[in-house]
Amino acid sequence: MSRLGTLGARLYRGEVGYDFVGKRKIWYGISILITITAIVGLAVRGLNMGIEFSGGAVFTTPNTKISSTEVRQAAEDAAGGHTVVVQELGRGGLRVQISELDTKEALPVQEGLAKELGVSTSKIDTQLVGPSWGEQIASKAWQGLAIFMVLVVIYLAIAFEWRMALAALIALVHDLTITVGVYALVGFEVTPGTVIGLLTILGYSLYDTVVVFDGLKEASKDITKQTRFTYSEIANRSLNSTLVRSINTTVVALLPVGALLFIGGGLLGAGMLNDISLALFVGLAAGAYSSIFIATPLVADLKERDSRMKALAKRVKAKRAAAAKAEAADPAAEEDDAPALEDAAAAPAGVVGQRRQPASRNRGRGRPSGKRR
Repeated sequence: MSRLGTLGARLYRGEVGYDFVGKRKIWYGISILITITAIVGLAVRGLNMGIEFSGGAVFTTPNTKISSTEVRQAAEDAAGGHTVVVQELGRGGLRVQISELDTKEALPVQEGLAKELGVSTSKIDTQLVGPSWGEQIASKAWQGLAIFMVLVVIYLAIAFEWRMALAALIALVHDLTITVGVYALVGFEVTPGTVIGLLTILGYSLYDTVVVFDGLKEASKDITKQTRFTYSEIANRSLNSTLVRSINTTVVALLPVGALLFIGGGLLGAGMLNDISLALFVGLAAGAYSSIFIATPLVADLKERDSRMKALAKRVKAKRAAAAKAEAADPAAEEDDAPALEDAAAAPAGVVGQRRQPASRNRGRGRPSGKRR
């Protein structure tokens, strides 16, 4: 078995682990810092909305040896101050996009590009997008996002409970904010492909969160009938048991998306892939982070406020204090109390080792009882 497989098996059995829930304040601080950075970037730089949302014109040229810089300069001169974006196409042509350009302003740009390339005007393919159509697309995108969020909350509240639904919703908003903030900081264009990418990553983030919550639901079943672990410790054990699965799923999902972003959009120059691949790449990474470091710790925080969980925590604390007091009073009984002391020592850190059999079970075996048969 590979090292990762061995580690996953040990994590699943609770032999090793990391205290994710116990260090939740660190993760909250990191997430708040990233979120603030994303919001500042969004407020300062804003989003580079594509013509599908802002309206404008797209000019597609035939194969040419003229550089994209020269074509951009010619388009800017003809457009009269409008923002120009030039992308190289795989077949050797160029895609010239100019936002907020109406029909009257598009004709001089088409003629200027034809003159720069030395071709007839009819060779320059022109597509116009009205601003009203872009507003409709944006409105439908927001409606779809709102409906998705509502359905997610209803499903999680029914399948699990309202605390998990609230934690999952916060994690989804966290992922959205980070992704949109990265778009603002990087300056990539927001297109319908970007919206599709955002909806895709929300689905992935929800899937990863549901997997973790399902394990937590099973692990915390009848939790009040025991006094070994608090809810936070059960949540941490459950999270560690699904950790390797979450990492493997994320890595496998990021590899093809990374190929689209860095190879397709970067090396091969297929810039049109950037709008969806960046959203997928950032969103997948943020979704994996939030399901581990945000969603489960939030559920633990919310559950620990419940009166039953508070009572359970008091009983667990009392039992551990009694076990420690008994050990201090009678060191010879250390072997008898070994399992309970192991649990008491390991549970606060969220790591529980393999339990040893009580030594008392073996006492008297092979020893004379002092009675005649």
